[in-house]
Parts: sequence; structure tokens; C-alpha cells
Amino acid sequence: MGTDPLFVQIKSHIEDMILSGRLAPDDQVPSSTQMVKFYQVNHLTVLKGMNMLVDEGIIYKRRGVGMFVCADALDRIRQARREGFVSAYVLPLVREARRLGISHAELLSTISHAEKEDTIHDNHATD
Repeated sequence: MGTDPLFVQIKSHIEDMILSGRLAPDDQVPSSTQMVKFYQVNHLTVLKGMNMLVDEGIIYKRRGVGMFVCADALDRIRQARREGFVSAYVLPLVREARRLGISHAELLSTISHAEKEDTIHDNHATD
């Protein structure tokens, strides 16, 4: 995320808050002033990221009040990210496995093992 333009990082930050449940439908999104202070960027940069979310139907504006999470924001974000997930992660993984001579069964086993390890790590992190 650090190499993305700042307005994209701001957009992703708000999406991540929705995905994690920190922002629920109809919750107010942090104000542009709060985001300016947090990111230490120009007001227009923050608005560009937030307006992208408005255009995508993730958040909506209430004139004079602020911006709020749309009812179907979680589904929209998940769908958009799933579409990018395959091309950004799965296809490169499959191609590299093929170059390394890793069989389909071995790749699935490796993924399953990594998933279990990650779950164990997550459980210890919350203890």
C-alpha cells in the first residue's frame, strides 16, 4: 500500500475499516479534517480518495453532516478486491509453482499448511 498514491491509500484505509467491522453500515466515516491530520496531507488529496468511495457506492454524503457507510459497502468492497485478488496473487503463485515444478497437489498442501500456520499465529497474537 505504501507505494500507492496517497488518495488511494486513504481510500484503502477506509475500506479496511469497513472490512474489519470498525465501520458498519450508516456509521459516519472519519471527517476529511481528521483524515488530513492523520495523513498530514492536503485536503484535496483526502477528498479525492473519499470521492472515489462515493463514486463506487461505498460511502454516501449527507450535506452539512458528513459521509457515511452505504448498506452494501462490505459486499461491494469484497467483490472488487476478490476480482483483483486472482490476478494479483493467485495467478503469479500458480505460474511460479509451475516454473518450480511444484505439482497441483503439493501447491494445495503448501497453501493448506500455510493457512494453518497463519491461524495459529493469529490465535497467539490475540492471546
